[in-house]
Amino acid sequence: MPDPELSVVVPMYDEEEVLPIFFERMRPLLDGLGISYEVLVVDDGSRDATASMLLEAAVDWHQLRVVRLLRNSGHQAAQSAGFRRARGKYLVTIDADLQDPPEVIAELLATARDKDVDVVYGVRSDRSSDSWPKRTTARMYYRLMCRLVGKDIPFDAADFRLVSRRVIDAVNSLPEDGRVFRLVIPWLGFPSAEVPYVRAERAAGVTKYNWSKMFRLAFDSVTAFSAAPLRLATWFGLLGGVLSGMFAVGALVIKLSGNSVPGWTSTVLAVSVIGAIQLLCLGLLGEYVARLFQSSQRRPQFLVGYDSLEDPGHETIDKPLDEVSAR
Repeated sequence: MPDPELSVVVPMYDEEEVLPIFFERMRPLLDGLGISYEVLVVDDGSRDATASMLLEAAVDWHQLRVVRLLRNSGHQAAQSAGFRRARGKYLVTIDADLQDPPEVIAELLATARDKDVDVVYGVRSDRSSDSWPKRTTARMYYRLMCRLVGKDIPFDAADFRLVSRRVIDAVNSLPEDGRVFRLVIPWLGFPSAEVPYVRAERAAGVTKYNWSKMFRLAFDSVTAFSAAPLRLATWFGLLGGVLSGMFAVGALVIKLSGNSVPGWTSTVLAVSVIGAIQLLCLGLLGEYVARLFQSSQRRPQFLVGYDSLEDPGHETIDKPLDEVSAR
């Protein structure tokens, strides 16, 4: 079977409610492009009927390819699985909730060809539908990433993008685990362009990306791309030393002036400040040590249990484990 022109990678986790709408919009759109394609859906260990609905749809939609992970590994890991297994000359990543309109895929592809670039970012032109806290935190995130990564990170560009085969191969060759794609791809430095679009409301179901996961993504982005937190710990240590010196000088002056009064306020204050700084520094160091420990274990970022391209006749995961790492 020849490789398709386009691979559309769609990570999914418990998306049974949105799947009928997804099929209804995605298939006629891709059929109308007039090119060969595959829709590579990575089922990230769904607990509902997502997997069975996908396999049922793949019977009639031959371009639909289902890759099932044995357990829930996270959105970025599911994207890694898609990058590893995609066969297309171009690859588009899009979420199943249809907030990023599939109709923009044609424009992403046309822009890549017309401008001869390797990356085309889908950039949100309007965030008025988001709450004020989400808009504010998103803006802070992108500004922070620009300063830490040292590259021009497209503002309001998440995981809706098109990349060429050169970018796919470069990403797959990276040795790191836990990659954050919205930072890794700009960091590679391939020629890029942007396509603005308006994000819609979720077509059905509820979001699986809560505030805790967004905070985790932000923290992983910082620790994976910069040693700044370690330097921050160093500066906090210096600040703690300065404060300790000031307390010592103050105590000596009070003692020499004969105005010293026994009390616990200054002692508690000094211990609290120094203790808080030390704990914060230890916590930051611990995050990096944990990353080194996880890297030394060499465990795969995800485990693929089934790929409909390799075993189209089976609808259950009954084959030996296929261990695929993101390295």
